[in-house]
Amino acid sequence: MKLQVERDPLAEAVAWAARALPVRPTAPVLAGIRIQAGSELTLSTFDYEVSARAIIAVAADEPGTVLVSGRLLAEIVRSLPAKPVDLSTDGARMTVRCGSATFTLMLLPAEEYPTLPGMPDVTGTVGADTFASAISQVAIAAGRDDTLPALTGIRVEIAEDMLTLVATDRYRLAVRELRWNPVAPGLNTTVLVPAKVLGDTARALTSGAEVAVALAAEGMGGGSSGSAASDGIIGFEGAGRRTTTRLLSGEYPKYQTLLPSEFSAVAELPAGQFSDAVKRVALVAERNTPIRLTFNPGEVLLEAGTGDEAQATEAIEASFEGEQLQIAFNPQYLLDGIGAVDSDVARISFTTATRPAVITGKGEAQPDYRYVLMPIRSAG
Repeated sequence: MKLQVERDPLAEAVAWAARALPVRPTAPVLAGIRIQAGSELTLSTFDYEVSARAIIAVAADEPGTVLVSGRLLAEIVRSLPAKPVDLSTDGARMTVRCGSATFTLMLLPAEEYPTLPGMPDVTGTVGADTFASAISQVAIAAGRDDTLPALTGIRVEIAEDMLTLVATDRYRLAVRELRWNPVAPGLNTTVLVPAKVLGDTARALTSGAEVAVALAAEGMGGGSSGSAASDGIIGFEGAGRRTTTRLLSGEYPKYQTLLPSEFSAVAELPAGQFSDAVKRVALVAERNTPIRLTFNPGEVLLEAGTGDEAQATEAIEASFEGEQLQIAFNPQYLLDGIGAVDSDVARISFTTATRPAVITGKGEAQPDYRYVLMPIRSAG
């Protein structure tokens, strides 16, 4: 193999492929990036769960396929100067030259590398920036406890031209609705996608205008309120980048029951000022202890700490409709919700002090994003 490629596109492609490298590979070859040089340069990784592939439009002087240490290659390419990079192989070694720097890497047995899964047929497309924003709004509420694998995913509900993204860790719930462009009309299904993979993928695909979504799963024609299509894969592609991941299985909570339809009180606060106040007051809150909010017409009082502990209070202006309300939240979960609302005003709707509150943007009658937060009942 022998070729020359510009440093920046190579670095971007290697970084994309390295995303799928396993932290603890079950076989040495899974720690490698496969490099295929021909009429174009393809870099790929696969750990039997997630695959990633990047293509660079460059023709090789001598075609070939090799496998090298992925993390080492990523570190080397990231550190190279902004000059053309020469890649060449000789026997069991690959040489990387850039300017006056030369690196020699030992090759791994490429013939032992597993075959990457094929990309399913494209199911639809969605704007890259909109998709990344929506995923980031929802992913903050996904669980991180691997003993509850279904909660580590983002539930993707497809109903013709509408996507609904849902995530919950049982303490908060995030729901985002957005339009997309399905290939075939009448598609209705539900799948569960690993939140970390989906979050990383959505952020990395914003260099293109659109993201193509490709889905192959059992239950593609149906979907139900509780279970998701499983035993399949989902793929995402855009701007010369492609990734696939296995779908999660398992029963998902019936989240619709957590979405209140009526409210007894509503507050609107400047999102930035409210977030800063929460951060300041939470400085005295011990780990896993809440901050307390007291809402009155015209203001909200934030408090943390009790008794002989350090204490903090701060009052900020707020529009509030309803009877005086005292409620307590995990401060980090509250900050996540305020930060995820794409508005300069955070609107919080309440039923009671012991029932979930809903955070949305300013005055939205039918918001496309809702963040539902459980209060901490034992806070007095």
